Amino acid sequence: MSKNAKIAAGGVAVGLILLVWLPWWVSFLIVVGVPVAAYLALDPSQRRRLRRVTRKELDR
Repeated sequence: MSKNAKIAAGGVAVGLILLVWLPWWVSFLIVVGVPVAAYLALDPSQRRRLRRVTRKELDR
């Protein structure tokens, strides 16, 4: 299993645990908020690079 697959599996497991223990809207805020906060923590040059890479993959 690749490193990215392990991270994804761990994220799914944490998400399911959060859904059991917390109200659904709190879980939703965490699931959406963490990636948004990580994106906003990037430098502008890193954000441009991330958008460029994402667009290249979509064009395939």
